[in-house]
Amino acid sequence: MAKIFYLLKQNNAKNSAVKGKWFAKSKTIETLNTRKLANHISEHGSIYTPDVVFGVLEKFRSCLLEMLLDSKRVKIDGLGIFYTTLENEAGGADKKEDFTPQKNLKALHIRFLPDQQAETNISSREFIKKAEFVNAETFAGALVEDSGSEEDDGPTGGYTPNPGD
Repeated sequence: MAKIFYLLKQNNAKNSAVKGKWFAKSKTIETLNTRKLANHISEHGSIYTPDVVFGVLEKFRSCLLEMLLDSKRVKIDGLGIFYTTLENEAGGADKKEDFTPQKNLKALHIRFLPDQQAETNISSREFIKKAEFVNAETFAGALVEDSGSEEDDGPTGGYTPNPGD
């Protein structure tokens, strides 16, 4: 079974309500680029060579961006939906007629919503049931640094409370 590695981190943020508490932070051991993903897919009994799979993935990437920039959502059955959201500058526009994208929009983000169909549900609550968690400190191979970038998990150390929990 595949394993999800994690490290325990203590929240040391001065004004945090959970200061001193310990939280799990996922530990990635590798970032697969498009070429490595194509090789992996090809190794799963595919009739397609890694180069063909790579070409399809590259075309998917460019077409995904094209469709998103054309105000379309892109649904990949069994995976989820890619869509865009807008981030506005703080304060907004005083009047509707004063709003301009150049002045009032800060960013355009690509978002992902996991598929929640019963047979392929990869929503957070179902995905966690399919995972085996291993403390990376107990598995020496997981402590190798990944070449990918690590994002700051914020003041809760990666813990994201779910409304209603």
